[in-house]
Amino acid sequence: MASNRDPLDAPQRSALTFTVTRKELQSGPAVAGRRLLRRCGPAALATSLRGAPYASLVLYAVDHDDSPLLLLSDLAQHSRNIAFEPRVSLLIDGTAGLPEPLSGPRLTLLGWAEETADRRLMGRFIARYPDSKVYAGFADFKLYRVAVERGQLIAGFGQIAWIDGPDLLFSQDSTAIAAAEPAILARVNEDLSETLAGCVARRLGRPGDGWRATGCDPEGLDIRSGDAAARLEFAAPVATADAVPAALAELVATAGE
Repeated sequence: MASNRDPLDAPQRSALTFTVTRKELQSGPAVAGRRLLRRCGPAALATSLRGAPYASLVLYAVDHDDSPLLLLSDLAQHSRNIAFEPRVSLLIDGTAGLPEPLSGPRLTLLGWAEETADRRLMGRFIARYPDSKVYAGFADFKLYRVAVERGQLIAGFGQIAWIDGPDLLFSQDSTAIAAAEPAILARVNEDLSETLAGCVARRLGRPGDGWRATGCDPEGLDIRSGDAAARLEFAAPVATADAVPAALAELVATAGE
């Protein structure tokens, strides 16, 4: 793939400075890009309308490896475009609330949208967007998984890094976490609710009851309270369900460091 790239479009090395944690900065642009992808909400989807660029607003979730998931109606123009040309681009915007949006982080993904009937993936999408359960079963709605070829992370003015897909996506084996996800969520929400509330209050500065875990992957938890959604990142990836309680406890213990 690299040999076919235009030199002006080649990966670049640059110092990145953006609104993320120090650990993300120390870990490099791939980790920062992945965490941005996991915690943001709507995205701009670009498809090809008979060769012309066509952009639309979509909701997305992610699989355990960070591959984006899209639930799209067959009636939408972007779905018709994908049927003829599956190559897509997604713009993930992490600049919300910043006085100067161009100083904030955003991630552009390039890849292919592939239809999937995987019930587990549909479950992850619905868990992130509970209202989608109303139409997820309609015959004219289909779930797509985006196979990411590469991404471009922009941290601000002139702070740019190209990231190859295998580097951007989480490459470690997440089979055990995926299989145990329902049990993990039940344990966190039923037995570790106080620990979860402590994490949200100390790590995110959002105290209050009602927070529940809606998704778990090796790198963290997706959480929700009513219409509010957020993300808790583990200090280090976990490989088994038994490691999740310790990872949450560590977040509480190290808050403020």
